[in-house]
Amino acid sequence: MVIKLGAQMIDISSKPEVFREAVAEGYIKLKKETVELIKEKLVEKGDVLTISSVVAVQAVKKTPELLPLTHNIPITHVSTSYEILDDRVKVTVTVRTTAKTGVEMEALTGVALALLNIWDMVKKYEKDERGQYPETQISSIRVLRKTKEEI
Repeated sequence: MVIKLGAQMIDISSKPEVFREAVAEGYIKLKKETVELIKEKLVEKGDVLTISSVVAVQAVKKTPELLPLTHNIPITHVSTSYEILDDRVKVTVTVRTTAKTGVEMEALTGVALALLNIWDMVKKYEKDERGQYPETQISSIRVLRKTKEEI
């Protein structure tokens, strides 16, 4: 009797290598005062957006370790951008590769970890008197677009 396990990495051996790009975004809602601290670079732990960019790059590179059924692919580019709004920060991560499979999971992972890093760096300012986070919220993490082009 052969038993097939319920999880496996998809075989992409026969697929050609092509240029691929994925762009993902997400938001973190914060107190307006916290957003001002980020803008003015007055957060005690350091420059929130610069450090979050480094975190995003590291997260992209480590995606196969975090999501074991994704393929370990060569990452050729990662960039992050931020839009600071009145009571939230939007994070956008772009990832590129030339590979047999796409980079959507890498872009999403980069966004998620950048947002978590922002939360970690500003949690001191977000807590209420009971140590709770009544206003802080990560939301709308999604793939904006993906591109696949023959080389």
